[in-house]
Amino acid sequence: MMIDLTHTLTTSTEAPMSIWPGHPTLEMTKVATIPEQNANVTLISLGSHTGTHIDAPNHFIADGLTVDKYDLTKLVGRALVVDVRGKKAREMITWEDMRKWEGQMHEGVIVLICTGWSQYWGKENYEEHPFMDLDAAKKLMETGVRVIGCDTLSPDNVCSPECKVHKVILGAGGMIAENLRGIEEVLALKDPFVSLLPLKLESCDGSPIRAIAWSAGDI
Repeated sequence: MMIDLTHTLTTSTEAPMSIWPGHPTLEMTKVATIPEQNANVTLISLGSHTGTHIDAPNHFIADGLTVDKYDLTKLVGRALVVDVRGKKAREMITWEDMRKWEGQMHEGVIVLICTGWSQYWGKENYEEHPFMDLDAAKKLMETGVRVIGCDTLSPDNVCSPECKVHKVILGAGGMIAENLRGIEEVLALKDPFVSLLPLKLESCDGSPIRAIAWSAGDI
């Protein structure tokens, strides 16, 4: 079984997307159609952090790696779900909340933070998601983990402009996948793996991704 961890990119007003405040919105314009040009072609305009996407170190670290330079082998690997769905709006996720998974955290493991907040995608309260404590981010990096994913707009508090958790993870050479959906479904997988591969955008700080998860024995 393969699980799609990706929100649909859409311009629909009936099922709107959540976007980081101030970032570009998605636009899709037909520039060719089958009746007139014998083919459909769409012009797409979006930000590098639109929808389900991944942050490269260069997003906050001036000399950090961009998405086209990052080691792709680090973005496909064994998944570890940290289930913190009991957290309330704007509640901090501490290392104490994550400690019981510490023994499974090591280099090569991709940690997925499951808050259950993807259920609010497109709604006003999506921005009120739980967020990671700075100390928890530092301790997570000490385990050797370098790639994390979250089902929220950010691992940081949206109200905090410093984005200190980003800087700890990206500053350690890590990557952060944001706006994932369905992480709770990964809990049902035996020996789960995940892929968070970006587009090969030259010198870019982030990229939309098609995030998927599966059981090792299924593929």
